[in-house]
Amino acid sequence: MPDSTQPDVVLIHCHDLGRWLPVYGMPQVPAPNISNFATESVVFDNAHSASPLCSPARGALFTGTSPYRNGIQGLVHNAWRYREGVLTAPEHLRPLGYHSALIGLQHENVDPTVLGFDECPGLGFIPRTNQVVEATERWLGQLPSRNERKPVFLTVGTWEVHRPWGPEDYEPADPSRVDVPGFLPDNEHTRRDIAAFYGAIAQFDAGFGRLLTAIDSALDRENTMIVFTTDHGAAFPRAKSTLYDAGTGVSFIVRLPSSWDVPPHRVKDLISHMDLVPTLLELAGATKEDEEFEGESLVPLLRRQGTGDGRVIFTSKSFHDTYDPKRAARSKDYVYIRNYEPGPKLQLAIDLETSDTRQGMGDAHLEPREPEELYDRRTDPSELVNVIKEPDYQDIRSRHADLLDAWLEKTGDPIAHSPLEHAPARSRHVDDLPAVGAPDSRQAPATETKPAVTRK
Repeated sequence: MPDSTQPDVVLIHCHDLGRWLPVYGMPQVPAPNISNFATESVVFDNAHSASPLCSPARGALFTGTSPYRNGIQGLVHNAWRYREGVLTAPEHLRPLGYHSALIGLQHENVDPTVLGFDECPGLGFIPRTNQVVEATERWLGQLPSRNERKPVFLTVGTWEVHRPWGPEDYEPADPSRVDVPGFLPDNEHTRRDIAAFYGAIAQFDAGFGRLLTAIDSALDRENTMIVFTTDHGAAFPRAKSTLYDAGTGVSFIVRLPSSWDVPPHRVKDLISHMDLVPTLLELAGATKEDEEFEGESLVPLLRRQGTGDGRVIFTSKSFHDTYDPKRAARSKDYVYIRNYEPGPKLQLAIDLETSDTRQGMGDAHLEPREPEELYDRRTDPSELVNVIKEPDYQDIRSRHADLLDAWLEKTGDPIAHSPLEHAPARSRHVDDLPAVGAPDSRQAPATETKPAVTRK
């Protein structure tokens, strides 16, 4: 019989949003549906991805381990993929009785059927919001009642709000009425770029509202948890592709099952995307925490029964469209960043280099970078002033450097001693069909077996 104590879980994730939402202090962003959702939810103010890049960030989100450990250190279309033996969230949940489905975007493999989901009724590699919503509505509309099925882990991913934000796809906002964050120059180029970004956010938010309606129609709110997040920071200079707050800081909003009887609240504690899998396992009733995870369960924070005030989390970048290795140790008040290769202060990804914002920001970011960076978030929340050489901060620098070294050693990351190698090329021979006349002893993948959820 199905376990009625295990909640249905829906994870909704989008591209490149960071914390560009009214609930995070950007009132002009057109996201009324997400704002309403937040008023009923637990809002994490200080959540971070493990990496500021699409594939590595999502790999960490779905495994609870950092990019070097799980294997995805760069983009999947550059041959990065999980290491042998790495388990994903749906694979961890299956033995605990869950049925899983992936609808829409994923960015961990060019083939979504190898990621461990029981179903992949998705729409391809870069599905758009409206298509994803329609597919999710169809899937939820066929779902049996809770007493006739297993609990579900449903992952819904969209291409939005990734660049480009062309007017043929999205209606831009009024450039005079946008929020310009402190780390960007406030000029006509930036405002025009942000106005286009708002158009993509508005379309995603409309789809988000439809998703909530479909979820609440099909699933029992009393025993359903909805998690909303994004992969990493927004696609602007000094955000995406950096280890600054604007690069790894993410929206993370959780609507709890109403049966928990926990009021909406905000959590200021520092958390990591790598906390998701341990959280899901505790929700599913796992009896023993797996030591392989670098994250920790958020259930105490969700229930207002704990605090992680002294926590330090670690983030990394290795490969994007260039090799740009760096690692960071982040605490509540400070972030320490180590750059392992010489280069400019900002190594802009190609979509940022060609952006409207870049055209109006000058070339100061091309000055040589420091090998180490330290920012005091108490006085410099945008992380603009590097205090690494100031005498008053040397104890802070040493403590964070030591913590980073210990993490690198614990995870086996060799970056401090040698450059990382590019991912080995894929080969079709890994998954060849048997030769004509040869027996096929391979087992069919999970997506070809009889679904664990009975359809009406």
